[in-house]
Amino acid sequence: MSHAEWVTSTYSNGGGGACVAWAPGIAAATGVVPVRDSKVADGPVLSVPSGSWDAFLRDLTRCTA
Repeated sequence: MSHAEWVTSTYSNGGGGACVAWAPGIAAATGVVPVRDSKVADGPVLSVPSGSWDAFLRDLTRCTA
């Protein structure tokens, strides 16, 4: 996944807090959403089916609303 363009979550902060990044280009091309810790660029990547990722985000939105 070194060739992926990673996008850091807008909920991440600059103070070294919770930092999540995902690769939307790969997600769009494959239907699988790669997710990683943006502070560890060469660390492990979690790959989640896009339907599961969408459900996860919907649930988070409900919890934070």
